[in-house]
Amino acid sequence: MKKSTAPRYITGTTELGELCEQLRDCSRMALDTEFVGEDSFVPRLELIQVATDQTAAVIDFPAVRSNGVLETFWEIVCDPTVEKVVHAGRQDLDLFAVHAGQIPKPFFDTQIAAAMVGFGHQVAYANLVQRVHGKRLDKAHTFTNWSARPLSHEQLAYALEDVTFLLAIHDHLHSRLSKLGRLQWAHEEFFRLETVVGETRREPQERYQRIRGWDQLKPKSAAVLRELAAWREGEAKRRNVPRNRVIRDEVLLQLARHPPRQLDELRNVRGLHSSEADRNGDVLLATIQAALALPSTSWPVLSKARKPEPESTGLVELLQAIVKACAHQAEIAPTLLATTADLQALVEAKTDHSALDLPLLKGWRRILVGEVLLNALEGRLIVTVDPDKRAIRWSSSTHAPSS
Repeated sequence: MKKSTAPRYITGTTELGELCEQLRDCSRMALDTEFVGEDSFVPRLELIQVATDQTAAVIDFPAVRSNGVLETFWEIVCDPTVEKVVHAGRQDLDLFAVHAGQIPKPFFDTQIAAAMVGFGHQVAYANLVQRVHGKRLDKAHTFTNWSARPLSHEQLAYALEDVTFLLAIHDHLHSRLSKLGRLQWAHEEFFRLETVVGETRREPQERYQRIRGWDQLKPKSAAVLRELAAWREGEAKRRNVPRNRVIRDEVLLQLARHPPRQLDELRNVRGLHSSEADRNGDVLLATIQAALALPSTSWPVLSKARKPEPESTGLVELLQAIVKACAHQAEIAPTLLATTADLQALVEAKTDHSALDLPLLKGWRRILVGEVLLNALEGRLIVTVDPDKRAIRWSSSTHAPSS
């Protein structure tokens, strides 16, 4: 890639048009963003960093957002013949989807790919650059306020570094994945990320499921939480403030568990700002009453949570050891294979003889570790420890499990 002493900084129509002409014929591009998300419903996009094998630039989004040429840029970014390379790209892809109207595809996430070839789970970009290129990146502007203008030469150079090495890292990881026969595995994970990004803009009526503790409520209370969370979603969007700036999650849970019926009761709810009660008290009470009046057929369906039995906990720990051993052999991050919750769900599904519709038993995960775990739970696996290497080993049992 050609380097210049000053970062290429796009702030106007002519410059953006010239950049788009250079991007038109590329087969891949590295993308990153800088944004401010503390005080708005949708994080405010400030910079877009883009690099190809021939050029690299920082786009000042507020300066060009009303620029008609920006539509051409989004068309190029969303071109299905251009591969987009990102690192830990969930938030970047979500912002692109908001402003471009769709998730840019296809994309290649170097953090996910790195976890599949032995770099560890959620490896940081700077760490990956150092391990692949041997270059230590400057972290002086990690906490920069990207909404402040003007931006210094150092700030722009720092922002541009986030894409400067991405394409070379993409080459390195693509080669490693190909040699290991894991390219398809990586693409399965990219599809899962795409699904997660899509869920961030789920219907307001489903947002309540993202509140920690919702599934511990009684069904009728969960219905109240669902309606309150949907109201908050619309209100936060209307005011363009973070959701918790309207009402915090824990306050919504409290309102769902103990729904007030009078304005005085609402004002006494701990954690609810008096200004919010003054502004929207009547609407909140009406929302609660409407939710309480819903028939039971309209309540959320909750799974019957239960405390794991001691035997179940022991099985999960055994499966964790097998997962770690599989991950070590395959040079892949263990948490990418299965989390503790995944293993608990597998044990409970086997115990209840329920359908085994689990990510752990699909695609590449089933091939690498899923079948081994099933064999262990069905008594068809002998697990031992290699005394010399102190490593877990297993083999198929020659005897049927006893009843």
